[in-house]
Amino acid sequence: MATEHIYKQYDEDLEEIRANIIKMGAIIEEQILDAVNALEDIDTKLAQKVIDRDEAINELETQIDNDCSLVIAKRAPQAKDLRTVLMMLRMSNDLERMGDESAKVAEAVLRINETSRTSKPKINTVKKIATLVLEMLKKSLDAFATLDTDEVVGILEGDKEVDEEYHSYTRELLTFMMEDPRTISSSLELIFVTKALERIGDHIKNISQAIVYIDKGRNVSHASIKEIKKTIN
Repeated sequence: MATEHIYKQYDEDLEEIRANIIKMGAIIEEQILDAVNALEDIDTKLAQKVIDRDEAINELETQIDNDCSLVIAKRAPQAKDLRTVLMMLRMSNDLERMGDESAKVAEAVLRINETSRTSKPKINTVKKIATLVLEMLKKSLDAFATLDTDEVVGILEGDKEVDEEYHSYTRELLTFMMEDPRTISSSLELIFVTKALERIGDHIKNISQAIVYIDKGRNVSHASIKEIKKTIN
């Protein structure tokens, strides 16, 4: 009975950490959406809300890190359980970084409000990139919750599309700045914003690769999409 109780408590500890990872991811989804909405409307109150909420994300990361360390110390997990705990540590770090990037978008909103009060920036491409990133994040959280690696290839392909959109948009903005120096300030801010979203995509890619490692026991962080397909199948 004692052994059964220990295993039950161990499972509960792992499940609580998993739940907090999912909770953290849900907060990040809201942060990204709020940050982009704040940019579209130059809503400084919403932008400040995003910035202020970043502290709650940091606290949740600290809790997850402490809980993972405690599980390792008390339970000495092995094989897949050890991979799961180690990757949850990594995921919490990636999610915290995503929170930082969302806050950067919000900070850009405050700067734009100070320097370009008379006009709102056109952000159709920013919204497109944000939509791609949010789709990637949702897929990665679903894949983590079910340990379904079938979603991973789609996530990685999404990250590739985000990178392409970012580089194309940056070139477009540079052209605007050369043609009309009056656009330099707002264009630089939009480059800053899209870079933050591109970095969020990179962190989501890390999470998807961690899911493959948990499920398959293979480190695919430097593998091509083609190689990852073979690993999953």
